[in-house]
Amino acid sequence: MTGPSLRRLADGLTLLRAVLGLPLLLVLQAGWAWTGWLLLLVGALSDAADGWLARRAGGGTAWGARLDPLSDKLLVCAPLLLLAADGRLPLWAVWLLLARELLITGWRQDRPGGGPASALGKVKTVVQLLALLLLLWPGPGQALAAAAGLAAFWLALALALLSAWAYLTPPAGSHRC
Repeated sequence: MTGPSLRRLADGLTLLRAVLGLPLLLVLQAGWAWTGWLLLLVGALSDAADGWLARRAGGGTAWGARLDPLSDKLLVCAPLLLLAADGRLPLWAVWLLLARELLITGWRQDRPGGGPASALGKVKTVVQLLALLLLLWPGPGQALAAAAGLAAFWLALALALLSAWAYLTPPAGSHRC
């Protein structure tokens, strides 16, 4: 495949992740736990795949760079809202996480190329997706997976707040108007 073909495929995976949030929410709400878990896994894997494809193409598109973080948020919001509604996650913690996501997404929109994700932000996303996959695990060992998922959720929240601080704090010696 050529660079432009890889970029189109990467953008297609990003778009797929953006639209997975609603079906994910609907199947989880309907009680189709395995289907929801698999949709979340596909979304998580698409996040890794689109970045790999874009790097292999020599860089992604500006459109993809701006849509990627929004797609991540749309995918993650669905299970977070459901878990908060079910009382499996505290509503205030989910609100704090979603507020951080909106704040940083807005901040990144004013940056050239969409403001690339920091290493800490990338780790946060991986831990967040792992937490959701564990919290939603429908198979054997559900109680253990839920406990591990809750611990990963709190770690993801801490990483989210730390990465937000890093994004929004000016480097030493710089001045903001």
